[in-house]
Amino acid sequence: MKLFVGLGNPGIRYENNRHNIGFHVIDALVDHYEAREISKSSFQGALFKSRELFFLKPATYMNLSGESLQAVARFYKIEVEDIVVIHDDLDLPFGAVRFKRGGGSGGHNGLKSIDALLGRAYLRVRMGIGKPDCRSRVTDYVLGDFTPDEMRDLERWIEHAAGACRRILEESLERVKSTQSLKSIESLSS
Repeated sequence: MKLFVGLGNPGIRYENNRHNIGFHVIDALVDHYEAREISKSSFQGALFKSRELFFLKPATYMNLSGESLQAVARFYKIEVEDIVVIHDDLDLPFGAVRFKRGGGSGGHNGLKSIDALLGRAYLRVRMGIGKPDCRSRVTDYVLGDFTPDEMRDLERWIEHAAGACRRILEESLERVKSTQSLKSIESLSS
């Protein structure tokens, strides 16, 4: 069993925020695998299943993402090592996709919540959103919508990340890292 979790905030207000890129990748995976919704109120999020794959979009808001993830992992007895968390990352340029198992939260509140409740042994799919010029603008930046220029590449980037997630199921992480994470949005068009 594998559980893919996309981090974001629920509701239309946040739909196109940079912070919600994880939700977009989950939507692409749910569509690809034709997963069906199996949500329960105790899961505190939208849960989908296809064969032995689960896809979760927590509805707890970013800062409490770990609560939803913990509820699903406990119910289905999914080991932390079989969890893949897809999230935005300020430390990577827009369009980058990188993989990391464990490590610190980098100040990301969703990851802090997960780390506190489940530990750090899960795999992270880091989606680069770039960063604002001034550190004091981080909250407005991550809760801001993608720019028109970014929106032009958004669908392609989401599909690229979803493709990398699918490959994780079929190939070694090292092989996926070497072929997928070196690409960025700029190189995808060629």
